[in-house]
Amino acid sequence: MNSTTLWSSRDVQYCFEFVNNSCPKTLRSPISLFVMFLFMAGAILLTMCGNMFVIISILHFKQLHSPTNILICSMATTDFLLSFTVMPYSMVRSIDSCWYFGDLLCKVHTCCDIMLCTTSIFHLCFISVDRYYAVCAPLHYVTKITIPVVEVFLLISWSVPILFAFGLVFSELNIEGIEEYVSSLYCYGFCALVFNKLWGVMASFIAFFLPGTIMVGIYLHIFKVANEHAKQIAQVPHASKSGPDTKGKMSTKKESKATKTLSIVMGAFILCWLPFFILTITDPYIGFSTPEDLYNAFLWLGYFNSTCNPIIYGLFYPWFRKAFKMIVTGTIFRRDSSAINLFATNV
Repeated sequence: MNSTTLWSSRDVQYCFEFVNNSCPKTLRSPISLFVMFLFMAGAILLTMCGNMFVIISILHFKQLHSPTNILICSMATTDFLLSFTVMPYSMVRSIDSCWYFGDLLCKVHTCCDIMLCTTSIFHLCFISVDRYYAVCAPLHYVTKITIPVVEVFLLISWSVPILFAFGLVFSELNIEGIEEYVSSLYCYGFCALVFNKLWGVMASFIAFFLPGTIMVGIYLHIFKVANEHAKQIAQVPHASKSGPDTKGKMSTKKESKATKTLSIVMGAFILCWLPFFILTITDPYIGFSTPEDLYNAFLWLGYFNSTCNPIIYGLFYPWFRKAFKMIVTGTIFRRDSSAINLFATNV
């Protein structure tokens, strides 16, 4: 990523006014600054609060202690950490084009950025596996998706992205062969992740395209099976609707609805992050000529996915809306509130 800006000597403002070789700031109108700050700060606050509500809901209410919700809680933790440790620093950098926090923190910030975004999609990949067994092999679900299995999912979801992100950035494999170009970009206040041609493709493949393709394949199969189940249920005579199969039908309907909701979560992730990863791949092949503002726009579109997830839960999960209401009104502080039946009104 590189931005070339033409500066007249009288208009130049620097990140560090009294430091030689300081990076120039991006000059913006007051309205542009206000709009950018309002959008980014709003996204940060919504992401923090929304995901915190998801975390509190799942941890507090015993009824929500299921394998699927454990994975969702871990993913919400990932999104919360992104809003707390990455997005505020990115906001300052995006607005001023300046990094004020030192070279070491720049590397750590970059590592956390890559790690948390990759961790999110790994969680979604394992959630799709959970949904596969819930819909396509419901009789084997309780034996296949157990707490120990979920713990393995979580171990992989966190450990692999940590090793990948910190290993890539601190080994500087991403700039191998383009060291002179990166050196020509450097000035005090510069902090940007630059990929060579190899790692632009490899990083995008590992963090996005491979797990994303797996998820799409799994969900397409799930939808096929769910449609077949729906057709079979529709063929059952109306007289049997109050018979012993009613519970199974309700369970199938519940799993199908949950699968559609989680598919929307996955679809939102792909739509939000696809432009950024396409840009990551193509930028080295077009001479790193991507405008900085376009790069930041795609990056914040990706961040915005972490804001969307709890909103999706609120729209499609009645249990989340009920838990949210209880958290806001302070009902969760009442005695035995953790044992409340959140699904009492659900079908």
